[in-house]
Amino acid sequence: LGTDIESWKQYDASELLKKEKSPLPILVDQGDADGFLSEQLKPEVLLAAAKQHGSELNLRMQSGYDHSYYFISSFIDNHLNFHAKYLFA
Repeated sequence: LGTDIESWKQYDASELLKKEKSPLPILVDQGDADGFLSEQLKPEVLLAAAKQHGSELNLRMQSGYDHSYYFISSFIDNHLNFHAKYLFA
């Protein structure tokens, strides 16, 4: 995204939720054994941003999962079904 960290905010879900309420519910699965959790992902920041405007965020911390393909493959069906409800509504 370049060296201008301020310009990254336009792609940051937490920053976007700080500005405006999400019109649709949000589902996030996060592994609690993810090596990027505390320094880069910071799900607590996303949760706080969602609360700021009353956005509906379901943050599911998944015990023992990291940032791998196995993590994604374990929960992708949940996400496809969740989002399909709103795409085809």
